[in-house]
Amino acid sequence: MPQSICRHSAVIPADACCFCNSSAPEKLIDICFNYIDKNLDSICEYTGYSGNLKLKDGISLPVEICERLLNVRYQSLCIVDSHFINIFKDVKNTRLKRVRLRKSDIQDHDLKVLLSHQLVELELAHSKDLTHNCLRHITSYGSSLISLNIGEEVKVFPQSVFGVLSQLKQNYIFLALNLRRLTLRCCQGLSPQFYTLLLNPITNLTYLDLSNCSSLGRFEYSEHLENLRSLILYNVNGIDLMIPSICKLKALTHLDISQSKDENRKFPLPTLTLQTIVTELFHLTSLDISGTNLAGTGIAETVKSRGSDITGLESRVNNPFHFLGLYETSHDACLRHDIPAELVAGNANEEQILISALAYMERTEMLQKVLNELFHLFRFETCQYIGQALNVVLESMNRHLHERHIQISGSATLFYIVKGTDRELHDAVHVKRKIISTLLNGMSIHRNDETMMRNGCLTLCQFKIPLDVLFEYERLVDVLLYSVHGMTAESFVQRIGIYLLNSLACQVDGYQKVRLGELGAINKMISLISERLERGYCDDVLEVAWSTMWNVTDETPSNCKKFLENNGMQYFLWCLEKFPAKDDLLRNMMGLLGNVAEVKELRHYLMTPDYLKVFSSLLDSRCDGIEVSYNAAGVISHIASDGPEVWTVDEPSRQEVLDKMVEAIDRWDLNSVRNINYRSFEPILYLVKIYHTPECQRWAVWALANLTKVYPDKYCHLVEKEQGLVLLQELIKHPEPPDAIRKLAMIVLDNCWKYKNHDWQQELDG
Repeated sequence: MPQSICRHSAVIPADACCFCNSSAPEKLIDICFNYIDKNLDSICEYTGYSGNLKLKDGISLPVEICERLLNVRYQSLCIVDSHFINIFKDVKNTRLKRVRLRKSDIQDHDLKVLLSHQLVELELAHSKDLTHNCLRHITSYGSSLISLNIGEEVKVFPQSVFGVLSQLKQNYIFLALNLRRLTLRCCQGLSPQFYTLLLNPITNLTYLDLSNCSSLGRFEYSEHLENLRSLILYNVNGIDLMIPSICKLKALTHLDISQSKDENRKFPLPTLTLQTIVTELFHLTSLDISGTNLAGTGIAETVKSRGSDITGLESRVNNPFHFLGLYETSHDACLRHDIPAELVAGNANEEQILISALAYMERTEMLQKVLNELFHLFRFETCQYIGQALNVVLESMNRHLHERHIQISGSATLFYIVKGTDRELHDAVHVKRKIISTLLNGMSIHRNDETMMRNGCLTLCQFKIPLDVLFEYERLVDVLLYSVHGMTAESFVQRIGIYLLNSLACQVDGYQKVRLGELGAINKMISLISERLERGYCDDVLEVAWSTMWNVTDETPSNCKKFLENNGMQYFLWCLEKFPAKDDLLRNMMGLLGNVAEVKELRHYLMTPDYLKVFSSLLDSRCDGIEVSYNAAGVISHIASDGPEVWTVDEPSRQEVLDKMVEAIDRWDLNSVRNINYRSFEPILYLVKIYHTPECQRWAVWALANLTKVYPDKYCHLVEKEQGLVLLQELIKHPEPPDAIRKLAMIVLDNCWKYKNHDWQQELDG
């Protein structure tokens, strides 16, 4: 068995390892289809007032494109409904041969549209609006059908249908004479007569799946199916009565009589029954008896000399099965040593668990148990087939989006996979994207489930934010905002959600920050703050809420305006009054107000006696080093930069506040380590040019001197890049600024010169 996650096993299928070729870029065709799915107006237009879609004039799509478009649509969270299906009403310009739909909102007439393409394959599941009228459409257009799969929650066979058909004297349920594969799942309350009518005209079947169907009787009506190769009777009751008819299907190579329901597990004569099956059906290469007692006890009845720990399979010792299902059999048959099979589904080891997951991908009750086994394997042991396990988990979660337990088990396992494969995932861009999209799918649908949201957030924390998640930016923001505001107050999910949101807000630019505001980040944070204020409770969530708004408003005027429109200044005063000694909170609030003050058209909102008194008093603050005092001075500098005429407040006076600001600046240590991050010096360099109010220049040049001295690697280049050196040289030559400002400007120039000279020296030395 392989040790590396990028190697294959002879037992686990090679295509189950999605880490292979993981550094390959995402396929262009996938990018195109995902774009079209999100922007249907790129190829479609709406017809009249109906809301139906149709292809734009001049567009004609071949079968491969049409089928891919339909598959991408149903695999995304966008509902496939009548409006979408109308695209395929034009059979001249669209082509379909294979249609698979799960969780759709289609009606009977939509199915008629699809069938009119002369389909060869049709699969339907979780389509609650379809009725028995679909049977007429299948008969009318079913001559080309080779495969028909009617899954769960598709009620095209209500109990009343049999009576209606009898009255019409029809000797069939529907006609599809070329059908080779038929799957009917979860048909309840129908009689053996129904199945007789159903199967009688379909003589060429090679595959029949009646999983979870009830009232099948003795199964004599199947004996004419001479070509049947695969028979699946999972969770069917009364199988012991059906064995004689099953054994007459001599062409069978695959038989599945597995169970997950306790009432169906026990056969009265297990060993004899199993012996009869394998003796009569001598072509079998695959047999599934999971969840039954057919494997016997494995103790007293074991005959070691015959080479098998399962007595009923002694005849297959020299002719082993390719696959044998033994998951949850009585007396743990999968743990035995001498099992005549190449592949075994069970839970004895990692290989059996992965085989079980692949075998039971469609069976939610069994798959949930298998995923739990896989989770414990990753949590407590070492997993060899990480790539295969990842593929299984992603397939399970994407196929069963609405199954809560599968989403929870899958997301918990993903956490350990991602955490343990950081290096392998580094270059696997499309693998990371698939993991993130799968998590967001589950979190979007189960957003009220604390466990699912916790698992998802913890797993997302293992990725690089924002680099790895930008392709799903808006969906991620939507989910995180809900975790912050829609989940239980003070819960772990709320905390981790707001930290992720703040991390995202801190590291995105431009359009992404604007979208954060448009998606509701500001009002959600204000709501959190309001809730904390009502309870008089200051915690990390309150502090991070202000930090998030600080980041969201950075160089983003539209979000600054949203803060003011949501009564943000009043919440600032309330927090200041209620929690005056909270340094981190005060720093975050003042950082945010610094962003607001940078927006010229919004500064007049800050021009009130109450606000200016607060800003002035905070100049004396020693909270968090110099940060609170520094940010207060920044706010005042921007307000004052508009000139004396806009200072419409008598108390405190403009000069009084400016004098106090200069005293504070002179008190600060130029070597102060900072808790701040500038991506641009544009607002500060703007103040360097305010000659009419040198106090504004004093704050701006002090900031540059401090930052280039303490963090030269980060900020010296930024000053030069944004033409700051030119502005400072002009300031030094200008006659108006006081000597103290000129000295600070020279410090900045000196810091930048030393940094640049040091870089050149390193280059020469290197």
